[in-house]
Amino acid sequence: MNGSQTLDAKHVLRPLSPHLPVYKPQLSSTSSISNRISGAFLTANVLAFYMLCLKTGPLCLTFENFYQFLFYSSKLTLVSAELAALAMSYHVYAGVRHLLKDFSGVSLKR
Repeated sequence: MNGSQTLDAKHVLRPLSPHLPVYKPQLSSTSSISNRISGAFLTANVLAFYMLCLKTGPLCLTFENFYQFLFYSSKLTLVSAELAALAMSYHVYAGVRHLLKDFSGVSLKR
């Protein structure tokens, strides 16, 4: 075997890049992933409420009992509203932090 054939044999089983457990979680990557998750959660909530309004039609905007049923009927909606408020506050905070970091050169130190 010559040198090029041994190099090719060595590179066959080698992975293209390290797998995720090799990397240590960093603050910037963790906050970015959390920001994307909170944005996806907020989008899902808005779409679900919009679809509910489309399904009920004009009843959604005029009928008072609809709102009472939607917001006061179960504890699950209260938990969902609290999670949505938490996700919204985090998403806004992360967005402002991102804008400050990009445009003013401010780096938040650990």
